[in-house]
Amino acid sequence: MKTFIPKVDPNRRKWWVVDLDGRVMGRCATKVASILIGKHRPTFTPHLDTGDHVVVVNARSARVTGANKPLQMAYYRYSGYPGGLKKTTYAEMMKKKPEDTFTLAVRRMLPKSRLGRKMLKKLHVYAGPEHPHKAQKPEKLEL
Repeated sequence: MKTFIPKVDPNRRKWWVVDLDGRVMGRCATKVASILIGKHRPTFTPHLDTGDHVVVVNARSARVTGANKPLQMAYYRYSGYPGGLKKTTYAEMMKKKPEDTFTLAVRRMLPKSRLGRKMLKKLHVYAGPEHPHKAQKPEKLEL
């Protein structure tokens, strides 16, 4: 018996819409990451990109649990130079770039490889309720 390897057809990918209004960011990120990877399909294959596109709206109104977490949670970037470590809190990131907080949460749950970078391109995050992907007829995902 031969091993079944699914054909990956980019035209057969579904589009999902996730509304983060008042939802916990980490719990939603796990479900979105599994859809991007393709674990919700019966044809899941670890070495192929069988996942779907996900449109995330209202990223500005996502929340984190814990009273002090918005001030304690930090994002780090390093320029490569001595003394080039920059630290930004979650509260500052939500004011400046609310889309990046959710994108970083999902990115850290994807594989750290070329395949993971390809999967991340199917994630579309928007701070408000409007998005330009209405032509694809996305399905609403209830979390």
